[in-house]
Amino acid sequence: MFTGLIEAVGRAADVQRTAAGLRLRIATALASEMTCGDSLGVNGVCLTVVTSGGGHVECDVGPETMRVTTLGMLQGGEALNLERPMRADGRVGGHFVLGHVDGTGRVVQIREDGDARRLTVAFSADLGPYLVSKGSVAVDGISLTIAALGERTFEVMIVPYTWEHTNLQGRAAGDPVNLECDVIGKYVVRAAGLAAGTDSGRYR
Repeated sequence: MFTGLIEAVGRAADVQRTAAGLRLRIATALASEMTCGDSLGVNGVCLTVVTSGGGHVECDVGPETMRVTTLGMLQGGEALNLERPMRADGRVGGHFVLGHVDGTGRVVQIREDGDARRLTVAFSADLGPYLVSKGSVAVDGISLTIAALGERTFEVMIVPYTWEHTNLQGRAAGDPVNLECDVIGKYVVRAAGLAAGTDSGRYR
């Protein structure tokens, strides 16, 4: 489990397509603190470290993860948001982020708003029930608060520190991003649907 507070921005040093998906080699200063079998949040996707050393970690990405996240479109050299799992005795500075991406969105607009930036993201209709105004959402693994919610878009405010210490500064209109809805909201919607007999079965 993660909190959506990005620890470091790494780089996709190498992306190798394989018969089983792809092998991702990440350049990061966190490599010296990680061992094989550790979990690592990469742009909001929970991956397992398979090798670590020399300033790099490697992770395997399976076909399903490639299908439902942006990692299947990843190119060498891209900036990656990285976060190690939270400690059981640590503070939850953001919100509970599982690293299980619900789908991809698309950056519609980034505009300045004082010292901050307002990011507009388009999402698919099936994610709508799990997004609420002033609720939490993870965008490429970053814990953010929904400032405004439309039928198929939401807006989040990016404070200067987050802009400078994540990969958002390299994003532009049209770029895809990973989205993970608040897990508490997903359980509430699921329970309400079962009670009313209208459950969509999305998470079956």
